[in-house]
Amino acid sequence: MKGMNTQLSLKYSPWQEKTSRPYTAIAAIGRISLLLICRQRLFWGLLALAMLAFFFFLYGQYLMVWINLQFAHETVRIAGFSVNISQLLRFLDRLALQGTAHTYANFIWFQGYILVILLCFSGSHLFGNDIIYNTMIFYYSKPISPWYYFCGKCLAIIFLIVMTTFIPATILWFEAGLLLDGLTYYTQNYLVLLGIAGYSALIALTLSLLTATTAMIFQRTAPMVLAWMGLFVLLRMMANWLAMTTQEGDWRLLDFWNNLYLCGLWCFGIDHATIRPIPQPHYNNAFLVVFLIITLCILYICKQTRLEIYR
Repeated sequence: MKGMNTQLSLKYSPWQEKTSRPYTAIAAIGRISLLLICRQRLFWGLLALAMLAFFFFLYGQYLMVWINLQFAHETVRIAGFSVNISQLLRFLDRLALQGTAHTYANFIWFQGYILVILLCFSGSHLFGNDIIYNTMIFYYSKPISPWYYFCGKCLAIIFLIVMTTFIPATILWFEAGLLLDGLTYYTQNYLVLLGIAGYSALIALTLSLLTATTAMIFQRTAPMVLAWMGLFVLLRMMANWLAMTTQEGDWRLLDFWNNLYLCGLWCFGIDHATIRPIPQPHYNNAFLVVFLIITLCILYICKQTRLEIYR
């Protein structure tokens, strides 16, 4: 304005608020990724299925103990036939609901299949869309490492796996102690709790890396579903047929899910001779295959991260 001595000064204004540490971005990215998964109706349907499996094991353990205490030497009628309770218990023993290591290994194995279906359809939303719509540059423009992006995405997957495997299996472990011998059960089977943690951690690590790798390769949901069907269904059928035909357990190394199951049984300290179906490869061979898959996934993620930064 005329008659006024105005002076426009432009200078840098430093950030006055308290800054957070860069690794807190992992929690923020993980929270957003978890919300993306929870927005899908498939997630709630599969979560209900996982809860149904949990309650089956929860009440199954109680039913086994109750029948054994109340009707161990009696005969009941089922569908018009007289059935001895001891014979019925021998049949139910095949379900491994006695609170042994096989109980928790089988539970995590069943829950893992539900997680495979969920991650198969959710991987493209977590990783693929960021590549398709070129939104990864938004994360890389922040003062964080590219690994924070992958750690945040994988954190959401790990949270789902812990919620559906480790926490319910731990509840089953405490329930078995309350139903059986109390403190004696806990002191004699504390290593089983470590096996639950080890098996859950192995599934969390492998499935998170496998989801990230396949989602970055195929990006879309349809090709990713086909890829996972080939990995977890087709190769499993081929491995079972070859193993039964040739009676060579090493053919089952083609079955990646069976390799994870063997590694989980090793965490529980289960004798290799008790594993069914037979024949089965040795524990060392299963660990070698899982280690190679994890290594290949990490190498591909590192390569893809550098390409996205340069792009």
